Amino acid sequence: MTEIPEHLLNRSKARRSGGASDSSDAPASNVPAIAESAKPAVAKSAPREKVAEPDSPVVVAAKSRHKIPFWAMAGLATLPVWAFIYLLALTPAEEEVTGPIATGIAAYSGCAGCHGAEGAGGAGQVLWEGESLKTFPHIEDMLNFVYTGSQAFQSAGIGIYGDPDREGGGRVPLAYNGNAMPAQGPTAGGALTEYEILGVVCHIRYDFSDADIAGEWQEEWEKWCAPESEIYAALRAGTTSFDTLDADFMTNVVGTKARATTAR
Repeated sequence: MTEIPEHLLNRSKARRSGGASDSSDAPASNVPAIAESAKPAVAKSAPREKVAEPDSPVVVAAKSRHKIPFWAMAGLATLPVWAFIYLLALTPAEEEVTGPIATGIAAYSGCAGCHGAEGAGGAGQVLWEGESLKTFPHIEDMLNFVYTGSQAFQSAGIGIYGDPDREGGGRVPLAYNGNAMPAQGPTAGGALTEYEILGVVCHIRYDFSDADIAGEWQEEWEKWCAPESEIYAALRAGTTSFDTLDADFMTNVVGTKARATTAR
């Protein structure tokens, strides 16, 4: 007879008596379930809220910077215009040249080929840095020389022109590079009018030779070369000429009349 294991007998007795079997006699399969149910419940924590990172100093500065009002944009748009006006105000206005000097500047273009654009000389005599004033202390003598030219002096047997007392003595006709000074006066075959000759002489004396209009040369300037010069106005209007200046203006404006007459 087969022997029945004791634990099976005990289980059978327990079933018949309605009692529970010893926990040690429970099947092994029930142990994990009992152990799992015996574990204490673990409370689930709520998800953490994402904490914003602080702004960088650059962003903070940008956010705190005062914004330009929209109405200021119109003013900013006009800044280039105001800058241009400001520059114009700082730029000195060019003085308008009138009278004999203006005429002389225009007429001198025909003289620049020999005497240089600024009177530095070339085929013709040097005129700048006071040279014309040293040669012709009196404007009347310079007017006469420009009118008649150096050839007329030589033909008349006049050995020098200009101031004989200047350093080095007076100028000798045709002695400078062997070139003659062409006559510029209308009756001597020249291309300039008498008022243009006056303008050229004034331009040379006051622009190239820097005669001081407020000093030694003031009287000459006011009489001959100022914009308000009555002599210039009369020459331009044709109411006087180099031949009649003495009578018209009741003064010895032509200077050495005998020398002028001889040369012409």
